[in-house]
Amino acid sequence: MSTTPIYLDHQATTPLGGRVLEAMLPFLSHEYGNPSSPHAFGHTAAEAVRTARRQVAALVRAENEREVVFTSGATEANHLAIVGAALAIRPSGGHLVTTAIEHKAVLAACRRLVDHHGYTLTRVAVDGYGRVCPGDIAAVLNRNTVLVSVMHGNNEIGTLQRLAAIAEITASRGIVLHTDAAQSAGYDLLDVAELGVDLASLSGHKIHGPKGIGALYLRGGTPVIGQQTGGGQERGLRAGTPNVPAIVGFGAAAHLVTTETVPAPSRIRALRDRLQGRLLVAIPGAAVNGHPHRRLPGNLSLTLPGMEAIDLLDRLPGIAASTGSACNTGSAEPSHVLTAIGLTRDQARATLRLSVGRTTTDADINRAADLIIRTAHTLMPPPSGRACTTTVT
Repeated sequence: MSTTPIYLDHQATTPLGGRVLEAMLPFLSHEYGNPSSPHAFGHTAAEAVRTARRQVAALVRAENEREVVFTSGATEANHLAIVGAALAIRPSGGHLVTTAIEHKAVLAACRRLVDHHGYTLTRVAVDGYGRVCPGDIAAVLNRNTVLVSVMHGNNEIGTLQRLAAIAEITASRGIVLHTDAAQSAGYDLLDVAELGVDLASLSGHKIHGPKGIGALYLRGGTPVIGQQTGGGQERGLRAGTPNVPAIVGFGAAAHLVTTETVPAPSRIRALRDRLQGRLLVAIPGAAVNGHPHRRLPGNLSLTLPGMEAIDLLDRLPGIAASTGSACNTGSAEPSHVLTAIGLTRDQARATLRLSVGRTTTDADINRAADLIIRTAHTLMPPPSGRACTTTVT
């Protein structure tokens, strides 16, 4: 039997695709030119970046590739979008709106504007499924509101938001709408025109691309001030020599999604549902967090009452999974996402995040279910009403 753990943490990161690596290799070896250079090496690199930009634009169905700005990842894209757009529109004293379950990078960008630029921030509550009501967004907007940021697919519970309905509200008032779409882009769920967003943050390593690369979709005409200055790269919005190998890899990963040469989301969803079904039947009191249907295909956030999720994982070396967001690892505090949907601290600490992906197999699901069920039963408290007996020998 293989000693390699079953990987069920695709929302934290995904394995680098083989064809993605093949696309990157020339730019890690003999194609080493700087895309800003005027000679043949530079021209080759520049054309590779242009191709990748077109591929990422196609991933989100942007009108043209000039609406894609490469960054070091979704965190930087979130800061460029939120801080850059807010300061371009209103240098100080504006108002921001976001939700109670956003990624920490979004909350940090908002806090930067509050702490240093006199902004105010409203965090709108979500329901028990983790969905924000568009009407609740509308209710908190005021004449100073500059930007609304609502995550598309949540990184812990997988819930998808009704962005198109929110966009109707923000567009009618001339307010910029941003979404952190790092989790949803790889499932062919992200159509920026259909959703009506002005800004969308993307991440390469969530779609089987390399780490350290991301992008911001920037709808034409949306004002943004660059946050990393120096050179004129990325139309002056993100200074610094482009990471050509990573950009090429991101483009290749995006192309694989849009050309349907990777497993369909329906297959991933079916595997997730089978794992979910087995665990719910076998573990008394287990409950799924997030919307039952409107959520990311591979996400399974499961609360297992009466046990600590971290203890369960410690006893499961054969499974690579998470207790929540990878960004929260090592924190003693319960997830703000789980408490926002109404879980108690104990329930939040009893929550396991399993995320299925392209590389997950039927055998992985069967083996993972067996291991989790067997181990969970060893941690479950004894049934109420039955006394424990001890035999002394």
